[in-house]
Amino acid sequence: MRVGSEREEPLFMIGVAARLCEMHPQTLRLYERLGLVAPSRIGAKNRVYSQADIERLRQIQRLTQDMGVNLAGVEVILDLLDKMQKMKDDADIEMERMRRILIEQSRRLDEMGA
Repeated sequence: MRVGSEREEPLFMIGVAARLCEMHPQTLRLYERLGLVAPSRIGAKNRVYSQADIERLRQIQRLTQDMGVNLAGVEVILDLLDKMQKMKDDADIEMERMRRILIEQSRRLDEMGA
């Protein structure tokens, strides 16, 4: 998940999040205990879910209900998807760095030839 994005802003109390995902609040608490989702907290007790959390809960729901994956499998799949996203983000950063280097080198070559 990308820190600081609007998707990460805590917006929904557990009851609203449960309704949005068509799940029981106890299910959301279970998923948190298992480490599948990590909502923000207001104080010690109140969970607050972001849009990214809602999307992750819906993804868990698709995996368990539509594809028949058990929660241990969901954990593995989500971990792999998170790692793939991080690799993509790292590759995007490196590509941008290389693009800037190429632009700078091209500029220098143009200056030398002019």
